[in-house]
Amino acid sequence: MRLSRTPLLLALASPLWLAACSPSAPPPADTAAADPAQGPATAIPEGRPTPGETVPSSGLSPDAVTAGSPAPDAAAPAPAPASAGTPAPTTDPATAAAPANGDVRQRIDQVLGDAAQYEAVFNAFQKAVNGGDRAAVVEEVRFPLNIANGAKITGPGEFQRNYERILTPAVRKAIAAQKFDDVMVNQQGVMIGDGQVWLNGTCLDQACSRTEVKVVTIQ
Repeated sequence: MRLSRTPLLLALASPLWLAACSPSAPPPADTAAADPAQGPATAIPEGRPTPGETVPSSGLSPDAVTAGSPAPDAAAPAPAPASAGTPAPTTDPATAAAPANGDVRQRIDQVLGDAAQYEAVFNAFQKAVNGGDRAAVVEEVRFPLNIANGAKITGPGEFQRNYERILTPAVRKAIAAQKFDDVMVNQQGVMIGDGQVWLNGTCLDQACSRTEVKVVTIQ
C-alpha cells in the first residue's frame, strides 16, 4: 500500500509553525519591584541622584567632595578695615583744661592774652567777695552781667538790689576755694569753681591792642 507524503509533511511542520507564531514570554519582572514585602518601587526622575550618591556642593566639582564629608561652610566675611584718613581724636584747645600749676599764666597768654590782668581781676574780685565789700565787687563786674537761668543784670543798682540772690552761699564758697593756679582756661575765658563765675576781656580799641578784663558771669 503506498502512502501520500503531503499529510506527513504537514504533520511534521505544524509544531514548528505553532512555535513561531506563539507570543514571546515577557521578561521576568524586577525582583525588588515584584517583591510584595518591599512595596511598590519608587520611580526616580531622570537627573536626580539615587540614594547613596554623594551630592556635590554648589560651586564645587564632584571630585572636590568626598563621600560622607560635609559641605564646607561659607567663609566668614573679613572685618571691614578702618576708614583711611580718619584722624585720631584730639583735644580741642578751646575746652582743654589748664596745664600743670605754674603754667596757667602761659595758657592764658596763649588763649586770651594778658595773663597779668586776669590774675589782678581774679584777686580783687575774690578779696571783695570774701570781705563782703559790695562796692568793690561791682567794680570788677561788666554789665550787662550774665546770671543763672539765662537772665541778665543791666547795671550796678540792679546788682546791689539782687546781691544775695546772685552771690549765693554756694557761689561765694566756690569763689573762696578757688586758687588762681588751678583755674580752667578756654576761649570763653577763665572759669572759677565749676562755672559759677567767668572772667573775660573786651577790646578797648579796633586793633584790640588794649583790653579790659571783668567778671562777665555769676551763676
